[in-house]
Amino acid sequence: MKTLIQGGTVVTAADTYRADVLVVDDTVAAVGKDLTAGGAKRVDASRKYVIPGGIDVHTHMELPFGGTFASDDFYTGTVAAAFGGTTSIVDFAVQGMGEPLEKARDAWMAKARGKAVIDYGLHMIVRDVSDEVLREMGSMVRDGVSSFKLFMAYPGVFMLDDASIFKALVRSAEVGGLICMHAENGGVIDVLVKRALAQKKTGPKWHALTRPPEAEAEATGRAFRLAEMAGGVPLYIVHLSASQALEQVRLFRDRGLPAYAETCPQYLFLSYDSYEEPGFEGAKYVMSPPLRPKWHQDELWKGLAKNDLQVVSTDHCPFCMKEKELGKGDFSKIPNGAPGVETRMVLLYDGGVVGGRITLNRWIELCCTTPAKIMGMFPKKGTIAVGSDADIVVWDPRATQTLSAKTHHMRVDYSPYEGRKVKGRAVTVLSRGEVIVEKDKFVGKKGRGKFIKRGSPILQT
Repeated sequence: MKTLIQGGTVVTAADTYRADVLVVDDTVAAVGKDLTAGGAKRVDASRKYVIPGGIDVHTHMELPFGGTFASDDFYTGTVAAAFGGTTSIVDFAVQGMGEPLEKARDAWMAKARGKAVIDYGLHMIVRDVSDEVLREMGSMVRDGVSSFKLFMAYPGVFMLDDASIFKALVRSAEVGGLICMHAENGGVIDVLVKRALAQKKTGPKWHALTRPPEAEAEATGRAFRLAEMAGGVPLYIVHLSASQALEQVRLFRDRGLPAYAETCPQYLFLSYDSYEEPGFEGAKYVMSPPLRPKWHQDELWKGLAKNDLQVVSTDHCPFCMKEKELGKGDFSKIPNGAPGVETRMVLLYDGGVVGGRITLNRWIELCCTTPAKIMGMFPKKGTIAVGSDADIVVWDPRATQTLSAKTHHMRVDYSPYEGRKVKGRAVTVLSRGEVIVEKDKFVGKKGRGKFIKRGSPILQT
């Protein structure tokens, strides 16, 4: 099977140049000018960018939460991802309390198998750091699940104490894995939540007001100090939302430590003001960490431009409004999460590249290449180069679209960006050489996605 992408401008994290791209079977076979290939399917990329497929390293498909499930499964969620120009995701398997990691991995593999239309990897959420789990971390890395998510929030559900976190950090370095940290001070937040409810403060905005940025900053700094005490172990902070937490990342990076962090589009384009929408509308934006006052956005953009933040992912975890209404009268019961896997690439292109905040190459670096490196997928994923997987997107920089629940492909009944007009669009999407999105239609096959056996992170300070 041959595909020849002709006449486009290839954009990678490092270069921008005019070239054709020849794909043979599932691999990039050649990149150059005026390529020929008899019998090849031809894709016209004239006046368009040819970019690596996006990699979203933070999604939650079909995640159980508060008595319900995230509304996208591995089929609907990955179809939506493909329409947005994302060709690989890394989702989270959740360890049952006291259960082996292998059981959680197998359960999530079963969720994805036969459904995913793009390639997928798995992180492991660790809820119980026993001696057996510490031993299992080695076999998980060998089997391609090379990152482990720990929580400093949600007491009694996910939150680990500092000793458990420290042991997991030490072990991750021994086995070549990576710890991904949800950094919020769960104990303090729990007190603030109970106090607000006792005072009959029950509306959605109190989700944000009981999770202050200082709680995120304290936990972020403490996490990096634990990593430092563990011997300078690499640590990756997920969904960073606040300037105060970013200051902690910058502090440790400036000292030359392997400190990394991602942010998400919602923290770059939405703000606390959304919680003040009338009635129960603010529940659409209940996520953890919460949206912050608008001034944080400029600080996060500066962090992306200066490489204090290295990745933009989504924390895609959608719930329809009927599920959000489980928290009517008690904000602490609103399922946490919002949709985003389909809109990440275009929001960063429109608001970042078109908006003059980041360069075209930095867009690719943040959304494709660095995620592949940190999560152990590079160079098979995250770039366009001979020998790499042919995960390729033809991107029309002149196309415009209006983001709306009426037109998106995510299985959720609202869009956090309803009515926002953006520039840019994925018009043709290839996953391992197979065209799966073409002319606004999904033309791939359910279940064609493969598990990505990831290696150790490629880290640069």
